[in-house]
Amino acid sequence: MFKAILKRTASGICLGLLAAAVAIPAHAASQSAYLTAPNDPLAVTVKAAGDGRADDTAAIQAAIDQAANKGAGGVVFLPSGRYRITKSLLIRLAVRVYGTGPTRPVLVLAANTPGFQKGVGTMVVFTGGDQYEVGKVPVPVPSAVPFSEKNRDANSATFYSALSNVDFEIGDGNPAAAGVRFRTAQHTYLSHIDFHLGSGFAGVYQAGNECDDLHFYGGRYGIVTEKTSPAWQFTLLDSTFEGQRDAAIREHEAGLTLANVSIKKVPVGIEIDRGYGDSLWGWDVRFESVSKAAVIVSNENNAFTQVGFDNATARDTPVFALFRDSGKTVKAPAKTYRVKAFTYGLKLDSPTAMGHFDTTFDAAAVSALPAQTAVLKSLPPVADWANIHDLGAKGDGTTDDTAAVQKAIDTHKVVYFPIGLYRVTDTIKLRPDSVLIALHPSLTQLELPDNTPAFAGVGDAKAIVESASGGNATISGIGLFAGMINPRATALIWKAGEQSLVYDVRIHGGHGTNLATGGGRSDPYARTADGDPALFWDRQRPSIWVRDGGGGTFANVWTPNTFAQAGFYVSDTATPGHVYELSAEHHIRNEIVLDGVKNWEFLAPQTEEEVRESQDTVSLDVRNSSNILFANYHGYRVTRNIKPAISAVRLTNSGDIRFRNVHINAESGFATCDDNGCGTYLRASKYPFENAIVDDNRKVQVREREFAVLDVPAGAIAPVPAASPGVEKVATGFYSIAGAAVDAAGKLYFIDRRFQRIQAYAEGEGLTTVSDAPVDPINLAVDGSGNLLVLSSFGPEASVYSLKPGSAGAALQVLKPQAATAHAGAKTLLPVNIWNNGEFRDQLNPDTYEFTTLSEMFMRDMGAAKAREYVSPDGSLVLPAFRVWQQGPTTHLGWRFSDTLDTYGFQARKPGDRVYIVSGAEDTTYAGTVGEGGAVKDINPFANRGGESVTTDAAGNVYVANGQVFVYAPDGTETARIDVPDRPLQLIFGGKDGRTLYILTHHSLYAVKR
Repeated sequence: MFKAILKRTASGICLGLLAAAVAIPAHAASQSAYLTAPNDPLAVTVKAAGDGRADDTAAIQAAIDQAANKGAGGVVFLPSGRYRITKSLLIRLAVRVYGTGPTRPVLVLAANTPGFQKGVGTMVVFTGGDQYEVGKVPVPVPSAVPFSEKNRDANSATFYSALSNVDFEIGDGNPAAAGVRFRTAQHTYLSHIDFHLGSGFAGVYQAGNECDDLHFYGGRYGIVTEKTSPAWQFTLLDSTFEGQRDAAIREHEAGLTLANVSIKKVPVGIEIDRGYGDSLWGWDVRFESVSKAAVIVSNENNAFTQVGFDNATARDTPVFALFRDSGKTVKAPAKTYRVKAFTYGLKLDSPTAMGHFDTTFDAAAVSALPAQTAVLKSLPPVADWANIHDLGAKGDGTTDDTAAVQKAIDTHKVVYFPIGLYRVTDTIKLRPDSVLIALHPSLTQLELPDNTPAFAGVGDAKAIVESASGGNATISGIGLFAGMINPRATALIWKAGEQSLVYDVRIHGGHGTNLATGGGRSDPYARTADGDPALFWDRQRPSIWVRDGGGGTFANVWTPNTFAQAGFYVSDTATPGHVYELSAEHHIRNEIVLDGVKNWEFLAPQTEEEVRESQDTVSLDVRNSSNILFANYHGYRVTRNIKPAISAVRLTNSGDIRFRNVHINAESGFATCDDNGCGTYLRASKYPFENAIVDDNRKVQVREREFAVLDVPAGAIAPVPAASPGVEKVATGFYSIAGAAVDAAGKLYFIDRRFQRIQAYAEGEGLTTVSDAPVDPINLAVDGSGNLLVLSSFGPEASVYSLKPGSAGAALQVLKPQAATAHAGAKTLLPVNIWNNGEFRDQLNPDTYEFTTLSEMFMRDMGAAKAREYVSPDGSLVLPAFRVWQQGPTTHLGWRFSDTLDTYGFQARKPGDRVYIVSGAEDTTYAGTVGEGGAVKDINPFANRGGESVTTDAAGNVYVANGQVFVYAPDGTETARIDVPDRPLQLIFGGKDGRTLYILTHHSLYAVKR
């Protein structure tokens, strides 16, 4: 009765609007997941007509606003009924809306409701807070009805919001209508929703985080989405699509992860948009009566295109995969068939190999379609929930509730926790069949006070909550906070069996934690009377520790507690484990650890490394383990990092590890306002993980950071390639070098940024120091008079100055920006790499319903001349003044981002010259012609490898740094590869004859004659 999704207890609602009963007949009422409203004195209940005729918009919005609680959020109950709405409902930050009653409440959009006829209009919009404290909304929600400059979209700090057990119905004459705009971040969800879309555009437009038990009927599409607001993966579980006019799902860059999903009676199952790729992974996906193609793959020869299915089934689906660009098809082997495995994308034949594009299709006929298996088990009926308040617990944040909570669990199978802070001082132990339920994991916490005696000192790990060994226990919708100073504490020790479930659980501590006493979110960097909380970082046991034969399903779990040893730790078990949409972030050493583990799979695991606490963190540490799958894995370091890190994944004594769809990056974006107006800034980092994987035993580095397929075997692997002949390490011991330039004699200048040191290298001279003035040099150029032109991040708009190398303490000549004009004979400085993927702004054209592609964005942005410029003292060099954005303090301590600050280096070209630029967002190298004002014209793709940088030799050959150095002839034909012991970052030719290729890596400088 409660679909697999219900297992989370406080599941989130997907608010959609039903067509008004006055205009169209009501669909059969759906079975409610919450037959009665749970008893929670802090929840808000909607007071509205609910007859399908009266306009209930204002009444529902008033309840949501009442629950908003200044950003802390709350719970709203929407009783059974049909609620006609006439404009967008705005679900505020951290508000969860649950339908309650014998039938699911329905949101109805009556026929021809004004505002839903053109573009996209969404019945429900999830909103966010002022993430960057910029005041004015930089990018108002374009799909809100009516449009308002004040409507702030959900963003990468929109946590905890949800919509659950509410259906949608769209009446005739609303072709632009969509049910929900859900562009959210961690610990948000939609669940238990039927979308009857009729004439509408889609059920969900712009998706986020996790959704389950969604069912889409009719409409042009079921789901249309771009990337989520934080660019994490989007996971859809236990859901169905039927009868969409164009496609069940249309998407790109969403990290789309599917499990137990059925699609039928549609032309296309999943369509990846023109010009885009995605990390698409599906397990147990069924296609029935799909006339054109189960999946349409776009942007074929691009590393960001990663498509895979495991155990898919199909009937009356003659084409499984259609490749948009080439027209190639992968055809069905029979009328009814099973796809054991399908993969497309960059494949690594071994951990020591670079990738090549490859397709795998392992399919065979079957006599009948097998039954599908739900991912999430159902929660018990609300009538079976024993309310912890009735059993003696207070939840007031002061009373010690340990004894009351333990007694409730001992005497009741199902225990419900209303909103509250439940202080405990000893381990709460579950029965084998225990079910713990709450509806808001931020506002409902089991909380351990600092310096609790039972958790102090040196000793074995001690849990806040510990499951019994074996059994099928469930914990859903609750938060666990182990405090800051409890060295033996772990939030959850899980020893339950394969049928157990941990869903919608939040581990508190660190970023995103709402303070127990109110007053906003905690600042893990703040100083207190006790000193610096950093003293307590990494001083607790793992937040979630699955051990001693434990297993089960873990879905929509967020574990970012900086005070813990790791976010998610699995050890000593062969019991199968299934993990969906796990977010593990901000730990000092490890995010996810497996030690002595077999038979586990991780679908859509995401990690994030912050600039202060996670500079040395390994995202995924696998030890002594085998038979493990990682699919749609995303290992991210924030753009603010300034320290190199060798690898996202570390393998030790492990094999039979399968990686599918790996995405390792450090780029991001933010929407903000400054004196020049509001907009979206896209920023790149020079410090992603250098490698995807390091195997300690085999001394192997996997350099590819975007790939679709790699199997790490248990046995021998191919040997590590030796460095290419002639590659010589000429200097080493640096922190991280980049920003290089050469003078007329071929002398190399570069920057070791950590030490603010400009250095020089020449054959016969070795290394010399040019300057170490504390003005944060970033990138260099050399003008016609031999002066260094230096771009620095110092100042609100950054700074540019020149100095004469060769004299100690040389004076700095600060250059001011001036209006751009023509400079006869001068060279223009352009970045060797940029990153732009349209973060935050909807790229859908409301007139054509086509998305602006990444290639079109690149050409648009690089084709625009800059209004201002910096000119070298001798007039021979011009640096266009790319717009600079700041994040953090307005002093020189704040972070600055721009295409010229973010690039690994400059290239100097005259107007009319051919120029090559790497697009990191596409892993593509483009060719174009330099125009006036730094514009690049006649841009076309040149090579399907991008990466860090590009340079050319005198003969016009093109060298691209992308894990190794790839060499292309002027016509784009790949001709050679130069293997380097470390990951190449910047490439530049110099030396006395100009034929020495200098290869800058983080810690060493290499050279090779060409």
